[in-house]
Amino acid sequence: MSAPRPAAEADRAAPPPRDTATDVVRWAAFSCLLVPVVLLGCGATLAGAVGTALGLAAVTGACRVLLRQSERGAARLAAEDRAPHRGRRHRTGTGSHRGGRHTGGDTPVS
Repeated sequence: MSAPRPAAEADRAAPPPRDTATDVVRWAAFSCLLVPVVLLGCGATLAGAVGTALGLAAVTGACRVLLRQSERGAARLAAEDRAPHRGRRHRTGTGSHRGGRHTGGDTPVS
């Protein structure tokens, strides 16, 4: 049996995390090329195949933008969760009133 590896060596041995958004965009780009070829092979017109390719490319581009925006938002939220909140005090319980005017008990406000 081998001895346990140090943490730094174990980190180097781990594969880098996969960028799933890039994989999705690559497959979508592949389909943007494949679908018109199949359409032409099945007897569709050249104009129809080109129109389909342009439509798929537009959808792929929009999805890529949305995926990247989502990744940036998730990374920002993760960074905020890790960072300590300085200057903010989150109070809960009986002493944590927010805004408005708070009078004591059932005293009418004049």
